[in-house]
Amino acid sequence: MARARRSKTPFYRFNSSPEIIRLVVMMYVKYPLSLRNVEDLLAERGIEICHETVRFWWNRFGPMFASEIRRRRVDQMKAYTHWRWHLDEIYLKINGEMHYLWRAVDHEGEVLESFVTKERDKAAALKFIKKALKRHGSPKASRHG
Repeated sequence: MARARRSKTPFYRFNSSPEIIRLVVMMYVKYPLSLRNVEDLLAERGIEICHETVRFWWNRFGPMFASEIRRRRVDQMKAYTHWRWHLDEIYLKINGEMHYLWRAVDHEGEVLESFVTKERDKAAALKFIKKALKRHGSPKASRHG
């Protein structure tokens, strides 16, 4: 007889609830707290968690929470008529080697998308631009003269 499958959420192997994990990660990220400070604050609220657990959860779930926040922020900003974005191309050094970095940046300076290559590749740049246009709509022209 086959065992019933658990739902495959990112939290299914953890004993703590997703709400506690989200609270811990967001406390560490949002406020200028050390891992031990987060551990102490949670202990005052009756939640016993080691600072290494905070670090593990931050490494494991931080990127997932950040992408959710970024996605929600972009969706909210798209509703405003003043929201616009532009493309940047930068030539920078990574590990001692020069690379090209293309970024889609909104009017507040938030990086929406980024793409790095060693050589200036027109086909890859066009693919990046098409992906940015599909996700974020066409950029609005700036009225800065």
